[in-house]
Amino acid sequence: MSFARLAARRLPVSRRLVPSIDSLPQQRFFSISQHVKSQNKAAVPNPDPAADSVSVAFVNDQSPYMLPTYVRPAPVMVKGQGCYLWDMENRKYLDLTAGIAVNSLGHCDPEVAQIIAEQAEVLVHASNLYYNAWTGALSKLLIDVTKESGAMRDASQVFICNSGTEANEAAIKFARKVGRSLDPSGAKHEVVSFHNSFHGRTMGALSATPNPKYQTPFSPMLPGFKYGNYNDVAQLETLVTEKTCGVIVEPIQGEGGINVATPEFLVALRKRCDEVGAVLIFDEIQCGLSRTGSFWAHAHPSLAPASGEAAHPDILTSAKALGNGIPIGATIVSEKAVAKHIKPGDHGTTYGGNPLVCRVAHHIVNRLADPELQKSVETKGDLLVSGFKDLQKKYPNVISEIRGRGLIRGVQLSPEFVSKASDLVGAARERGMLIITAGEGCIRFVPPLTITEEQIKSGLKILEQALEAVVAQA
Repeated sequence: MSFARLAARRLPVSRRLVPSIDSLPQQRFFSISQHVKSQNKAAVPNPDPAADSVSVAFVNDQSPYMLPTYVRPAPVMVKGQGCYLWDMENRKYLDLTAGIAVNSLGHCDPEVAQIIAEQAEVLVHASNLYYNAWTGALSKLLIDVTKESGAMRDASQVFICNSGTEANEAAIKFARKVGRSLDPSGAKHEVVSFHNSFHGRTMGALSATPNPKYQTPFSPMLPGFKYGNYNDVAQLETLVTEKTCGVIVEPIQGEGGINVATPEFLVALRKRCDEVGAVLIFDEIQCGLSRTGSFWAHAHPSLAPASGEAAHPDILTSAKALGNGIPIGATIVSEKAVAKHIKPGDHGTTYGGNPLVCRVAHHIVNRLADPELQKSVETKGDLLVSGFKDLQKKYPNVISEIRGRGLIRGVQLSPEFVSKASDLVGAARERGMLIITAGEGCIRFVPPLTITEEQIKSGLKILEQALEAVVAQA
């Protein structure tokens, strides 16, 4: 019997939800008995696969055919359920990454799985040459829920695409089109973004992501992009000018270190964009869709200014949780500031908005808009932060700051432990928990919004054990 079949039989997950992994290539793998024996002797409960393991043999067989755009550890994930993942050798992991803030309803949600199966038998794709039953329904739902939530007051229309990067590319193009409409000379073309931001890896979105690590290998970037300092109000007068067509900003910077915008900064951005006729774009690809406890992060009560109205965008971008793992992105625009400038042929997509992804997203939006779920996000976020603060008291020289809202949280390591961030991620993984980094030495926690309080407590215990191990080796 192949290892793939053996693993499928051993994994403790319902076959009704995840029937098998027989679709994995049927390769001849090494016997697992020797590795299981070595596991029993290991000092940690979930040691990474050894060099002679089935997992490493599988990786060595497959990886030569994969472009090496990621550096990955050896575990090979084959099944998921709720907040847990299982690897090829039946190791179980509490997943506090949620596929990088994607699986907000957890892995292999049974309702989502059923919808995918049903729609796959009806219609998957017919192109954007024709209407279908779900693109418009999803667009209407996004507008309705957005307005009902108190966010983006001028939300009017939606462009559906395939990813967060594509959503931001659309936003940048739309801002450029508005600039060209307002000034046909083309002088109004500059796009402003901020240091420590992340907006994607295609050339437009990458040009708005001022990180040398991402930009330098592909330089020069597209012309017309300017960068400012996040939460710096004083700079806006000279940063955002009459040449600016758009400003793109994350209300909470995800990849950059879970940095939260101040209400004053966002309000000042809104005011300055209005003064010069620039489009204000909020990138909520990671922080939106109830991850903060409000449907959109910019409408969270913590971002309400002491006086006056909160800042609302002209364009709002979304992806990640919108599909719970099914590729989809959305660019929401206002009629007055943006939509009236966009004409047929200005933008498009072959797969974007197909009935399969839109039906899935329609279901997900309805569930993520549930006030009870949003309230639970706040409660669980408070529990997570309480645990972080306890660890900060125990390790004051290791943890310098705790940042974020709801269930998008960052634990910033002190300067002397910044270089140990990857060690901490590895130590947690070998104790059965998946976490990721963000920015410089920040540990990011973006678990499924369906995580239970008991699972959070379990995760905090594992984090403490991982910290103990890393500190002991420092």
